[in-house]
Amino acid sequence: MKSSLTPLGPPVSRDRIIDTLPKWYTPDACLQLREHFHGQVSAAYQRRNTGTVGLKLSKVVVVGDLYVGKTSLIHRFCKNVFDRDYKATIGVDFEIERFEIAGIPYSLQIWDTAGQEKFKCIASAYYRGAQVIITAFDLTDVQTLEHTRQWLEDALRENEMGSCFIFLVGTKKDLLSGAACEQAEAEAVHLANEMQAEYWSVSAKTGENVKAFFSRVAALAFEQSVLQDLEKRNSTQPQEWREIHPRPRKARGLLA
Repeated sequence: MKSSLTPLGPPVSRDRIIDTLPKWYTPDACLQLREHFHGQVSAAYQRRNTGTVGLKLSKVVVVGDLYVGKTSLIHRFCKNVFDRDYKATIGVDFEIERFEIAGIPYSLQIWDTAGQEKFKCIASAYYRGAQVIITAFDLTDVQTLEHTRQWLEDALRENEMGSCFIFLVGTKKDLLSGAACEQAEAEAVHLANEMQAEYWSVSAKTGENVKAFFSRVAALAFEQSVLQDLEKRNSTQPQEWREIHPRPRKARGLLA
């Protein structure tokens, strides 16, 4: 008899296999300082106690100004390409990227949204149901950093309070170095803390930090998905079962 944990489709590539919680970019602006998955997550998967694990998927939306490099970032991760002949996204587009996390099939549905004002009303409809919001800005253009406030506000308006992880991502890291890079990152870290977001600097051109960033996104989203699944399963257990097996204290997301 085949295990219910048999992956659906071909095996994922080796660099999409995650066995431990990937590290943050900076401890000064991160969602979780732990080095390992939550204890309930590890225990649950040792018991294979999370329902339809082969069908888990989290929705990620990427927002930000035109020309900050949202599409380039996604294409570098999903296709390992960098195209200098950039064409602006019209409306929305998405990619599905498969992982294996703690031995479990898992996917990110990554939505690339248009940065043009005229497409905002179209793109905003696709913000709904997001588990992760990535707000991107150009490290060489401070105005794009300021604009992330409005982009985040627009995305959060379409989702329930506290339902999304937030990442603030500085792109085009290859164009800055030394003191200029340190200053840009310091300003971004300050804003990330205001947003209650995790901060990363990346370069789609060179690939620097791109895989590490999306691995971190996938792992945190996966962990939260499992904790929510366990919470639902525990809430449906019969009263007699709960008396014998006391329910663990409610997890408050990844910031607990």
